[in-house]
Amino acid sequence: MKLIFFTIIIGFVCFQTNAQSSVQISIEECYHLARQNYPLVKQGELISKASAHSIENAAKGYLPQFNVSGQASYQSEVTRIPLQIPGMNIPELSKDQYRLSAEGTQVLFDGGVIKQQKQAATVNAEVESQKLEVELYKLRDRINQLFFGILLIDAQLKQNELLKKDLQLGVDKAKATVANGTGFKSNLNMLKAELLKAVQRSTELRFTRRGYIDVLALFTHKPLTEDVVLLKPAIQLVSDEIRRPELGLYDSQRKSVAVKEQAIAVRNLPKFNLFLQSGIGRPALNMLNNALEPFAIGGIRMSWSLSGLYTRKNEKSISGINRKEIDLQQENFLLNTKFMLKQQEAEIDKQNELMRSDEEIIALRTSVKETAAAQLENGVIHTSDYLREVNAEDQARQSKLMHEIQLLMAQYNKQTTTGN
Repeated sequence: MKLIFFTIIIGFVCFQTNAQSSVQISIEECYHLARQNYPLVKQGELISKASAHSIENAAKGYLPQFNVSGQASYQSEVTRIPLQIPGMNIPELSKDQYRLSAEGTQVLFDGGVIKQQKQAATVNAEVESQKLEVELYKLRDRINQLFFGILLIDAQLKQNELLKKDLQLGVDKAKATVANGTGFKSNLNMLKAELLKAVQRSTELRFTRRGYIDVLALFTHKPLTEDVVLLKPAIQLVSDEIRRPELGLYDSQRKSVAVKEQAIAVRNLPKFNLFLQSGIGRPALNMLNNALEPFAIGGIRMSWSLSGLYTRKNEKSISGINRKEIDLQQENFLLNTKFMLKQQEAEIDKQNELMRSDEEIIALRTSVKETAAAQLENGVIHTSDYLREVNAEDQARQSKLMHEIQLLMAQYNKQTTTGN
């Protein structure tokens, strides 16, 4: 009784250990992990930080601005008063003159330059973020290829196990006929060779699966062993509406063009600011005083650059051309995407049509194989005839498994193409 109890405990522990070591993963989880751990995703944080710094720097344009300037000069002539008054000495300015001053300005009206700079920083960050989204979205297609490739290999491994069972059944029956003296050993060897080929096929599939698993582990940054179980996804009913991140990129680029057009108008408006300048110089504000004296001056200043009026028309034309280029790029993208959708829809229809007849073909092939097995046991047919029927049923089952996986893959490829 103690031995039985100990055996049960050991069996239960082994079962729990195997259950815990078997990892399951879905295609949605692969999408999430691949995106989360892809090195390029860190660029999104850098884009946000750079945008925040640019906006902060632009906003500082509203703060008072300070400037310090100095000058020392020597001139060949100075201002003189051509009068001589008896008893009065009119001072003469020195030809070497000096000035050191500091000026502070405060924006009153900048025509919207600072606001436009903040908008430009925001829109540029949005464009870069959408470009990043486009690159990250490409991961889904790679995950589809790996995930459904592994599922197809899993299905082929299961079918190969069924083939090995059928061949082993044939080997057992051939051994019986050889033992009874009614069969040839060459027929038995032929069946054994086919069984070894099936074992080799399993080995080949397992190593191919391991390679796919290793690549999937690199993308997901998750340790995946050979015993990982990929959850077969459900059949998808995908909408034909296109929601790809590329469309968001085109919208962001249009916003960028609009902001640049606003900048054209802003640059051609007058600017007003307060200013206060103070310093020390020789001469100071009194040009007739040759002494080194402090000075101060303040007021309102207007500046208006009119040179932008020369290029405004061409700059607006360039913006219009840029907008048309973006429209053409979007039109070309949508056209190519629709072409891909038509091909994928045709593939889905083809797989559905093929699957309708798969079950019937398998049923017919199984019936023929079972009859051949009985005939082989009774010595009515040769081993090669039995092998032909076994391989025919195996091929029918392989075709059904392939059609099922290809249908799922076509549906998920369509989902990836539409962005739904």
